Amino acid sequence: MGERTSRNSLSSLEQQHHELKGMVRVLERRAFLTPTEQHHMTELKKQKLAAKDQIALLKR
Repeated sequence: MGERTSRNSLSSLEQQHHELKGMVRVLERRAFLTPTEQHHMTELKKQKLAAKDQIALLKR
């Protein structure tokens, strides 16, 4: 992977991680989550962690 492509991927993943973090925060502010919302938050957290892992790999 070229340096430019790597930087673009890193930037894209960082943006994705930031957006997912915001979505999780919105759900965490609620006093009560429906089972569907709980499931959605779990999936968002998994996606956020996957993005963070990819970022760590690209930064090596």
